[in-house]
Amino acid sequence: MPQLAANLSWLYQDIPFMDRFAAAAAHGFKAVEFLFPYEFAADAIAIQLKAHGLTQALFNLPPGDWSKGERGLAAQPGREADFAAALDTALAYGRTLDCPRLHVMSGLIAVGADLSAMRRTYIANLARAAASAAKENRTIVIEPINRRDIPGYFLNTTTEAAAIVAEVGAPNLKIQFDLYHCQVTEGDVVRRLEKLFPLVGHVQVAGNPDRNEPDIGEANHLHTLEVLDKLGYAGPVGLEYKPLTTTAAGLGWARRYGISA
Repeated sequence: MPQLAANLSWLYQDIPFMDRFAAAAAHGFKAVEFLFPYEFAADAIAIQLKAHGLTQALFNLPPGDWSKGERGLAAQPGREADFAAALDTALAYGRTLDCPRLHVMSGLIAVGADLSAMRRTYIANLARAAASAAKENRTIVIEPINRRDIPGYFLNTTTEAAAIVAEVGAPNLKIQFDLYHCQVTEGDVVRRLEKLFPLVGHVQVAGNPDRNEPDIGEANHLHTLEVLDKLGYAGPVGLEYKPLTTTAAGLGWARRYGISA
């Protein structure tokens, strides 16, 4: 049965970030993920994980200057040194938090950008990241993100992601398969998941089209989680959604996975 991981950047928005670990544990979560930990000391986060019996499932490399609209560095020609520094920072946090997966964001396509150069840069940076992560037994994941939520994002489809993974050829480079993003961009989620399952290193879920709980909306993602179970997926499923009301009120769907509402 997939293990649900509370995404602490999206859930429990009504309480301070460092208090969200206790809240997640109180609901029965055994794992958490978040977007970016870097405004907090890694040691302070590790204390919260240990105190509440939680494992860290995933977090992202530094994405550049988020406040200025940057959404990743990996596919940005001329920013290789910035990417290398971001990788070093993430790996250091990964060691302290004992986190097995790091998500590398590609970044945006600038007006007039050379897409071939972006792809070459992306491949080279991912190869470098995978090699460094392999030394620490960690996995690098890349996530296709829909261009409605992040207009101009470089990596948009699972098909593109699979081609990138194949070209890099590193066994510890995998796809972060987000059911919400896949439904927005491509649809046919179950068949795509079945086809790409050997390449899947992490899964995230939210309901479509409004990114609320996965049992709300046009797509039956609870069925997709059952498919994941049948495929033998034993890794974490990150709950990266906006609660329709409160986190606690919307967790009824998760009781079957050992989460209390």
